[in-house]
Amino acid sequence: MREYRTEELAEAAGIPVRTLRFYRERKLLPPPRREGRIAWYDDQHLARLRTIAALLERGHTLGGIAELTAAFEHGRDVGQLGELLGIGWSEETPVRLTPEALADYFEGEVTPENLAASLDLGYLATDGEEIVHVSRRLLDVSSALVGEGVPLAAVLETARRVREHADALAALFTDLISTHLTADTETGTGTGTGTAEDPVTRLRPLAKSVVEAELTMAMDRLHQSRTSAPQTPSS
Repeated sequence: MREYRTEELAEAAGIPVRTLRFYRERKLLPPPRREGRIAWYDDQHLARLRTIAALLERGHTLGGIAELTAAFEHGRDVGQLGELLGIGWSEETPVRLTPEALADYFEGEVTPENLAASLDLGYLATDGEEIVHVSRRLLDVSSALVGEGVPLAAVLETARRVREHADALAALFTDLISTHLTADTETGTGTGTGTAEDPVTRLRPLAKSVVEAELTMAMDRLHQSRTSAPQTPSS
């Protein structure tokens, strides 16, 4: 594991040294290793700084981040990490991993660049000396693709592009449901079941079914067009 002086860590994290010291004073970072008057930080400190940056971008305050950090360092259950990771009422199950376990999932692919990309996507966060992955399903799928020979960097770049399309699809379905079924929650009438449950939450399985069916048919069409295309004769 690489070690950094204070200035080196701040440069790697893209923040001023005074910000790094402020985070340390607020106990957002674990204490560094001391060697005389020199403070030595490592990759876990860098990962924590990137997690802080990601949480700030999602609208969390430093006070809120400090409270979350303190809570999870005192052993909160992994199933309660949704707020820290920004996944709210998601159906995804976070997974707590040691750095060694993460390396076992992606043998030879856990590079600083790939870790940074995973943190930027929100797939990973740090919790003390452990790492938390946002989704068991995404972890297993990513590991399977890497096991088939797809570079992890390519998997993460594809995930970033999928995220853009997923955000657009989510907006389409949320607007559709909110526009036509708001009466369900406001008056108990409308075209839905008449329950007080949020219609977006209640009808989310229908949206997932549409996306899965359309994706399957789209891949079928693409595969058929590629396999039926005339082959260029080799010289």
